[in-house]
Amino acid sequence: MTTELRVLDATEWDDWYGVLELAFGGVPESDEERKLWKDLTEPERSIGAWEGDRCVGTAGAFTFRLTVPGGAAVPAAGVTMVGVAGTHRRRGILTSMMRRQLDDVRAWGEPVAVLTASEPEIYGRFGYAVAAYSARATIDTTRVRLTVPEGTDEVALRYASPAEALDACEAVYARLVPGRPGMLERRPGWERLALLDPPGDREGASPRQCVLAERGGEVVGYARYAIKPEWSFNGSDGSVVLHQLAGLDPAAEAALWRFLCAVDLTSRVRIHDRPADDAWQHLVSDLRRCELTLRDGLYVRLVDVGAALEARTYQAPVDVVFEVEDAFCPWNTGRWRLSGDAKGASCVRTEDAPDLALSVRELGAVYLGGNSLVSLAAAGRVRELRAGALAEASVAFGSPVAPWLPHGF
Repeated sequence: MTTELRVLDATEWDDWYGVLELAFGGVPESDEERKLWKDLTEPERSIGAWEGDRCVGTAGAFTFRLTVPGGAAVPAAGVTMVGVAGTHRRRGILTSMMRRQLDDVRAWGEPVAVLTASEPEIYGRFGYAVAAYSARATIDTTRVRLTVPEGTDEVALRYASPAEALDACEAVYARLVPGRPGMLERRPGWERLALLDPPGDREGASPRQCVLAERGGEVVGYARYAIKPEWSFNGSDGSVVLHQLAGLDPAAEAALWRFLCAVDLTSRVRIHDRPADDAWQHLVSDLRRCELTLRDGLYVRLVDVGAALEARTYQAPVDVVFEVEDAFCPWNTGRWRLSGDAKGASCVRTEDAPDLALSVRELGAVYLGGNSLVSLAAAGRVRELRAGALAEASVAFGSPVAPWLPHGF
């Protein structure tokens, strides 16, 4: 039968989402989780692949604003809920949905698309590249000590209900968003994600807990976490499972880390998603006993090369002509002159001789400052056509802080 792509009708959501659940293993979500995603879904930005009256493919795009180097919030499509029924694989359905979606994103005037990948190898052929990384660690708090900065003792901590503290925590989060590329402005409804805590997902841990950091009566930080009690013949061996932590200054952050590393009846702090350059790494006495690892986090795709590169700033002056290849979005293919500095940038079409040759994937990889053009060139993915252009552009595209996506979507 012929497969038809069409915009999702809100009345079809349950059937549409059921296909996605099946594509991800068929384990039913809790009612709480399912309702949240139903409420957050934007039907007019979602598409389904239908074979008659049966849905066989899904793809959505949230409306986001993404922080880029320089602090601007850039319109971005948050690609999500992508799945194809196992009975309809290898028929080009995914490719057709990605094609339709990127055409739509361009029509919406959003220069960037972003996603998190369940299978990283899938999205490269559509122009997406890893642009930000996620740090994971397990701090052995029986062996590791923290050295905290001056002022930490002036920060007061108190327990709070996660729901009752939500507004105060969101205010802290909002103040931090412009300071780190990859962070997302919180749109209405998304604050509920921080409270999502289905019992079936806890793996033996407690319900989510919250501690607020305060100074002079003002909330300057928070930590959301759970405790997983464990016991051995020798006694307690529990874990602190960190969900989110944020502080407005070094002392506030350090006070929260010190608290987490000293919770009674625990021997470790499990960290699942933090920035690659997170400050706790410089507080601990022995980084080896923290089992630090990195994995891919946020993937970026430049939908409009000119608009995307103009939207961010550059940490050093740059004037370079890119020869860009983009087979999937051919409107990006060609030569672009980028001129910019810390105050702003322009990126326009040009017939001038190119300085660097690369694909749109490499531009996505360096867009947030989390990868280096020099590193990509060493892998053969960027070619220098003018001596010195590679170093100039590589320095300019950097970011003083590592990009990081604070939550999935």
